Amino acid sequence: MKYKRIRDLREDHDYTQSQIGKMINITQRNYAYYESGEHIIPPHILSALADVYDVSVDYILERTDNPEINK
Repeated sequence: MKYKRIRDLREDHDYTQSQIGKMINITQRNYAYYESGEHIIPPHILSALADVYDVSVDYILERTDNPEINK
């Protein structure tokens, strides 16, 4: 599974893979594996990415087109 949304979100916010990796405490290489779909993103990384971008995990996983978090 390719995670298109995490690449789109990263590029929309003008971050590099390395910057995102540092924000969520993983290496750039591991982040690149997630972005390319070579590795499945674990739940704790999905949560961290959702927090960085202030979007829902469902949005990252393309289960919805609404990025807002249900509060």
